[in-house]
Amino acid sequence: MEIDEQLVACGWEVQDYKHAAVAAARGVAVREVPTDAGPADYVLFVDRQAVGVIEAKKAGSTLTGVEPQTRKYQVSSPDWLPAFEVDGALPFGYESTGAETRFTCGLDPVPASRRVFTFHRPEMLAHWVDEHVRLGDYSTLRAGLPLLPELEPEAPGLWPAQAEAIRNLEESLQENRPRALIQMATGAGKTFTAANVCYRLVRHAGARRILFLVDRANLGRQAVREFEDFTVPDDRRKFTELYNVRRLATSRLDIADETATKVHVSTIQRLYSILRGDDDYDESLDEQTGFETAPEQPVEVSYNPKVPIEFYDLIIIDECHRSIYGVWRQVLEYFDAFLVGLTATPGIQTFAFFDQNMVMEYGHEQAVADRVNVDFDVFRIRTEITESGGTVPADFVTEFRDRETRQLRLEKVDEDIDYNAAELDREVVAPDQIRTVVRTLRDSLPVIFDDRERRDDGLLTHIPKTLIFAKDDSHADDIVQVVRQEFGLSNEGAVKITYKSGDAGNKPEDLLQQFRTNYPTRIAVTVDMIATGTDVKPIECVVFMRMVRSRNFFEQMKGRGVRVIDENDLRAVTPDARVKDRFVIVDAVGVTDAGLHDTVPLERKKGVSFDRLLNQIGVGSTEEAVVSSVASRLSRLNRRITAEDRAAVEKVAGIGLDDLVRQITDALDPDRQHTEAAAETGTDDPTPEQVKATAKRMITEAVQPIAGNAELREKLIDIRRSYEQVMDTASKDKVISGEYSREAADRAREQTQSFRQFIEDNKDEITALQVLYSQPYGGGLTYTDIRELAQAIGRPPHRWTTEALWQAYETLDASKVKGSGHRVSTDLVSLVRHTLGHTNELVAYPDLVNERFESWLHQQQTLDRHFTDEQTAYLHLIKEHIAASLTAAPADLQNPPFSTHGGLGRARQLFGNDLTPLLEELTLALAA
Repeated sequence: MEIDEQLVACGWEVQDYKHAAVAAARGVAVREVPTDAGPADYVLFVDRQAVGVIEAKKAGSTLTGVEPQTRKYQVSSPDWLPAFEVDGALPFGYESTGAETRFTCGLDPVPASRRVFTFHRPEMLAHWVDEHVRLGDYSTLRAGLPLLPELEPEAPGLWPAQAEAIRNLEESLQENRPRALIQMATGAGKTFTAANVCYRLVRHAGARRILFLVDRANLGRQAVREFEDFTVPDDRRKFTELYNVRRLATSRLDIADETATKVHVSTIQRLYSILRGDDDYDESLDEQTGFETAPEQPVEVSYNPKVPIEFYDLIIIDECHRSIYGVWRQVLEYFDAFLVGLTATPGIQTFAFFDQNMVMEYGHEQAVADRVNVDFDVFRIRTEITESGGTVPADFVTEFRDRETRQLRLEKVDEDIDYNAAELDREVVAPDQIRTVVRTLRDSLPVIFDDRERRDDGLLTHIPKTLIFAKDDSHADDIVQVVRQEFGLSNEGAVKITYKSGDAGNKPEDLLQQFRTNYPTRIAVTVDMIATGTDVKPIECVVFMRMVRSRNFFEQMKGRGVRVIDENDLRAVTPDARVKDRFVIVDAVGVTDAGLHDTVPLERKKGVSFDRLLNQIGVGSTEEAVVSSVASRLSRLNRRITAEDRAAVEKVAGIGLDDLVRQITDALDPDRQHTEAAAETGTDDPTPEQVKATAKRMITEAVQPIAGNAELREKLIDIRRSYEQVMDTASKDKVISGEYSREAADRAREQTQSFRQFIEDNKDEITALQVLYSQPYGGGLTYTDIRELAQAIGRPPHRWTTEALWQAYETLDASKVKGSGHRVSTDLVSLVRHTLGHTNELVAYPDLVNERFESWLHQQQTLDRHFTDEQTAYLHLIKEHIAASLTAAPADLQNPPFSTHGGLGRARQLFGNDLTPLLEELTLALAA
């Protein structure tokens, strides 16, 4: 009965063979029709001729093993039965339990069964039959795919990566792979690539209708504009002059009205409402992401005869959140369509949904090398309240604000109100925290953009286009007010762009366009409306005042800054900007410390000069940080260089600057290194040592044009310098007074700053730095961790020692440095803590341990726990060991100096069963 009901819903009339009248409707499903192989469960008649069969099975049966039985009936039509056959068989075969249905189309080049939500309408089977009569072997989309013209390697109007993505996708479609994933860096033109795919499939392969699925309505409107602006490659007309493109803006859709429309644009939540026929759909939901509007449980979809399963041939899913493959999944799987995902940030769930079929991988580093993206730097702002929260003291008259109305009332609090960092701006608003961050941003912009014009007060004349991410709409409102005050901006100069902007009569699209193209609007504050897909190319500064826990979402938000822009277009909105060769992430919440992001800046040696980096390569360095930084700076130079200088570089190098940058970034790509190592070793799983050896070879070969050519290095340095001239307008010349040389202090300052940068650059790579970053007091550190750190700082180019770094801090401010004499390895813990600002004074680590030990002894006395003189002497030995090694374990007591005092055996006699707990207690108390 379930199968009968589905057939009726899909437009079929169901009849018994004994009472069959196939002329009663266009599509008739007749039960128990006799064939040469026995009675078929159902034979499908369209326009009075048999075209297919259904093999019915009980619920729970597996269906792929039933396909031969279905095929047996397809090839066994009796001579007396009017039938449309291809190569002696009815072309359409279904297997169904009512709960699961599979379909095989015999008109496809390689007929293979696929799961479908339910049955196709009679009109669809009739269309395929008619097309087969008209076109022969090219009647279905799968049959038409081989007709796609070959895309030229240098396809006009396409970047190489876009052309490669199209070729790879079409190859996947021709292989009849139902799902494919295209990973392209933000700003690499995914929508333009999709428009080309749509045109080629509609124009050459006979695609009837394609759905372009977006994350939010504003991205849908943007996508429609891109289709309207897309000039097709063969006859140079606009896409929309040839084919209809429509954004779905109602909850009603009827296939009868859409025969001329080739592309629909919609959100997943809108599409779900259409399938449900929901007249009460809340239009505001379209302005939010599919993630925000997603229900807690997966949605269930029922068949809608006005929107049958064959409604779309292809669905392109653009930058949709992982929830689309979870709670919204059945909406996608309702349609009998190829599914193609476009994303810059695929996650594990995304890979799984698309059957691990990633047909294109084009990351940030490659996009930077190809001048499709710009690289980025990170500027960190840290404040006490941001990181630790605060306290509203008792008896303080404070304001309370209603969340909905924002109305204020005054009340004296009876007791302290403590709040932590997580509650900031949600439970408690601290205006001075926002003001401190915004003011620091304002004052830091001249440092971040040090080549821009300045006012008399030292601030920038033209604020770079800046996007600030807030926690919620209320937080965004608070930030906008402070930004206007601190930057001296008008209402137009700093705007809030969120879903609720429309409540004030300002269309978000109008505000976005204003931010994108108008000079007066310098700073926009948003929650996540501009987080994905929205194209604002002039953005040079992205500020995080909200934490992001999702790596994918962080990458999408960060992607708002990577887009390239023509230098004239940039100067139209930021007059003193010469070229956009990077953008800056200003991190005020620690989002870049959280290890969320996969892409890292190519620039890893920000404090090292270009000529020094080139010279390091010249003497054979293949250190990844050095080579990556050279690639970053060459990429920036590549955006500014004149044609004459470009030719000069190519003449000396024997290779173009474009190719040189790409060659280096390819060599740095871990995936390429792994693939190359696998090929060299003849194994699919090369060892880390084999990959490392291959990586070194690849990097060595990639930088050879630089390493083996001193003339090229000099040429690159000279050209880079020729584009810059330092204008020192801050200094006033005067007679030099007689004083001691300040060179030592300058060297010390440079050394400590470089050490700070080293910590920032390696905080995710070196265990000791990871621990000290996440746990300021260093709990869990081992001596092995400290040795690893000591070896790392001792390597070129720094060759630092603990003694040298200690001396540098002492040179800068001796009053803050405590503890002299011989340095020990564990002093590195004190150095890192002080450099990170965890301590105001730099105190020798053994001295800290001594202080903690005396405090611990005193605490034991207050607890009425007493030790003999010999026990105390042994405790002092343990204390000295912890000061030098960070930990103490029973095995350590077998070595000097313990062995000369009776070793582990004597310790067990002295402390008995308390020995091991005592060692753990001392390690925790002294090494914390």
